[in-house]
Parts: sequence; C-alpha cells; structure tokens
Amino acid sequence: MLHKSKNSLIGIVFFFCPILSVLAQIPANGFYPKKNTLTIAPSYSFKSSDQFYAGSTLSEGNPAGLGEISSSIVSFYGQYAISDWLSSTITLPFISIESETGQLDPVQQVDQVDGLQDLGVFLKARILEKKFDDSSRITLGGATGVTLPVGDYEGAGVLSLGNQATTANGSAIFLYATPIQIFGEVQLGYSYRNSSDFDIPNAMFYSAKIGYYNKLFYMHAKLDIQNSLSGLDIGSPEFDTAGGAAILPETEVDFTNLSFDFYVPIYKNSIGISAGYGANIDGRNFNKESGFSFGLVYNAR
Repeated sequence: MLHKSKNSLIGIVFFFCPILSVLAQIPANGFYPKKNTLTIAPSYSFKSSDQFYAGSTLSEGNPAGLGEISSSIVSFYGQYAISDWLSSTITLPFISIESETGQLDPVQQVDQVDGLQDLGVFLKARILEKKFDDSSRITLGGATGVTLPVGDYEGAGVLSLGNQATTANGSAIFLYATPIQIFGEVQLGYSYRNSSDFDIPNAMFYSAKIGYYNKLFYMHAKLDIQNSLSGLDIGSPEFDTAGGAAILPETEVDFTNLSFDFYVPIYKNSIGISAGYGANIDGRNFNKESGFSFGLVYNAR
C-alpha cells in the first residue's frame, strides 16, 4: 500500500516549472502519470531584480536606467495522460511587470505592463524504461512543444512580457531513481524561435535535478542553463546601432538558474500545495533576479 501511495504522489509532481524567465525550458520531467490522469495546477509567482548582466558584466539597475523591476505571474498548468507513456500539457501565464522606481520603459513609455503572454502546448513520451532487481530504474523520454503569443503585448522594450516569438522546443530526458526514492534527472534540449519583427537567437538548454519523495512530500533542487547560439551584447556598438532597447529580443540571452521546489499532498493525493524559490546565479544580457512561487494542485482520475 505504501508503494502505491508513492506512485500516486510521484505521478502528479510533474508541474514544477521555473519561476524565473527560463525562456526555452519545456515544462516536463522524467516521471509519467497514469493513463487518464488529469492534473490542474494554478500558481502564483513573484520575482524581482535590481541588477543586470550587460553582456557578461554585472551592473546595478536594469537597461535604459531602470532600477528595480518586479513581476507577478499567475499561471495555469494542465496535463492529461493519454496513456501510461504519453501525456499532453497546456500552459498559459498572465504577467504584470513594473518598474519599482516609476522609470518609464524607453520603448513603451509606461512604467507597468500586464497581460497574457504565450500559450504553450506540449507532448511528453516515455521511450524506454529499465527496472533492476534492487528496485532502482532508469527512464529515457522525450518532450516537444510550441509556444504561441496570445496576448497583444509589445515584444521590444525593457518591460516587455515576452519577445512575441513562436517557439518550437524539443528535449531528451534521462532519469535514474534509486530504491530509497532519491532520484537524479538530466535534460538536454533545443529551442527554435521565429518572429516577424526580430531575429531572435535559437538556444540550447540543459538542466540537472536531484530530488527525493515519499508518501508525505516531494522535493528537488534543479540547475537550469540556457546558451543562446547567437545575438548581440547589451551596451556594445552593434547593439546601439541596431536600435538599443528596441532591439532587446535580438540579444544573446544566457543564464544559469538554481531553484528549489517542494510539494505536499493534503487530501488523498488528489489535492496538494507547492512552493518554490529560484535565483539566477550567472548570466549574459539577463536579469540577476530571484523569486518565489506557490500553487494549488488538483489531480483527478
């Protein structure tokens, strides 16, 4: 019975998404929910930054003289398991971003922007699973999906909700789970971005995770890395000539993000609560930001 409870718990802890702007990350992990499982997970996140990597140099404030910038994000996350090895996911965030000092965005000429950002639709499949005599196992899977701008937001500027690009993403997911419910996971992926307004760099992304779960809770620590394959550096002569803040989506955006997430079921593994904290610890043309999140999870079969 304990083994069944553990499987029920781990089947719904798929929804932890980075609370910071991990632009290329696919919201998927190496666990696979049971067939016909529907999970709905609304969440709230808050992040802020008062430092920025201009190129690879850490600077105070943000581009164009903006000081501290904060964002509130209300996200919807839904997943349905088509089979034991295949699941589909939908994501949609509503974002409010503002300059805490009241400084105006040089492109949009406002100090606050809010609205829907991008709709994400994803598929995840388990390709191979090998179980061993000691109850450990390895799993190999893959995920793919697209994000489409649905909000009428401006893609340029410092306070933009996003880059107004359609992205196609793919990743390979490897997981090793031990008999004592400690697990490790590695992802390797690629993100292709297409925009009619900007030449947005494509990117590679990587992640490594270590975690633990039992019938009472789930937790993990995760390192996310994005490496853009081209792009401009903020503050360079090429960036200023191309348009400065109006051309921010064409910069080379790299980052390393460290996050911690926690989940606790509170009613029969059908309802639970989540919490998380994350911070960017290195970057290029990206905020040195940190933030927290919490959410409610409903799981139905």
